[in-house]
Amino acid sequence: MTEGAYGWSRRDLLRRAALVATGAVAGAGASEAWSTRRRLPLAGGPASATSGNGQQDVGSGTLPVVWSVSTTRRLVALTFDDGPAPQWTPMVLDTLARHRVPATFFLVGAQVRKYPDVVRGRLAEHEVGNHSWRHRDLAQLDTTAVYDDLRRSHDAIADVTGSSPRLLRPPYGHLGGAVLHAAARLDYRLVLWSLQMVEREYPHDPAGHARRIVAEVRPGAIVLGHDVGDQRRLVALRGLPDMIIGLRARGYTFVTVSALLGAGVTPTRTG
Repeated sequence: MTEGAYGWSRRDLLRRAALVATGAVAGAGASEAWSTRRRLPLAGGPASATSGNGQQDVGSGTLPVVWSVSTTRRLVALTFDDGPAPQWTPMVLDTLARHRVPATFFLVGAQVRKYPDVVRGRLAEHEVGNHSWRHRDLAQLDTTAVYDDLRRSHDAIADVTGSSPRLLRPPYGHLGGAVLHAAARLDYRLVLWSLQMVEREYPHDPAGHARRIVAEVRPGAIVLGHDVGDQRRLVALRGLPDMIIGLRARGYTFVTVSALLGAGVTPTRTG
C-alpha cells in the first residue's frame, strides 16, 4: 500500500482516526494522529465542516438535524420544496387555504426573486425555510460558496415574504461538511423528512397516492412535497385534498415544522 505525503498509509490514517474518535489513542500518539489529519487538504473543501484553524463564526455553535419528531400526539407537518412557481404554488396554496392547513415552504431564493408575486402576501398562515439560491448540490461546494449561496437566498426570502427563515433543507437532503458549517453560521435548524409525496406506486391515480400517504403517516412525521416539478409530483398535488381529509379522519392535526418541533420530545430519524 502506498504511503501518504506525510509518511502514513491511508489505512493507517483511517485506523488512527478511528482510534482517536473512540478514545483508544491517548497522549503523544493521539496528538500525532490529529496533527497528521490536520495537515490533510480538507479545510474549506466539501468534505470539511471548518473554514480554517482559527476562531470560527458558527453562530450558537450547535446544529440540530431533524427527520421527524418523537411525540404521542397525532401531529404531522406538510412541507413543500423548490418553489415558488406560478404553475404549481398557487394550486398548493389554494388547497391549503380551502382546508385551513398550515405548511412549511422551503423556498429557492432565485425563484422568489423571479416570482415574488406568487408568494407575496400569501404565506401569513405558513412558514418559510431556505432551500438554497438555485438548487445546486451544496455538498459539492466549499464553505465560502455555500455560505454565500444560503445568505443570498435568506435575504431574498426575507425581503419578499417578510419572514426570515430559521430552517434549512439543503437540495437533495445532502449534508456535506460545508453545508453544516454554513448552516451553523446562520443559526439554522436542518430539516429533512420521514415520508415523501413523490408518487411511484400510483403514477396516474391521485386518490391511490393519497391513500398510501394516509396509511403511512405516523405521529411526528415530516412529509416532503414539491410545488415545482414533473407529472409524478402533479399527481401528488392533485391528491392533496384527499390526503388532508384522510389524515384528519385518522385524527391528525396539521402544523408547521416549527410547531411540530415545539411539541416534540426528542428528534428521531424514524417517522
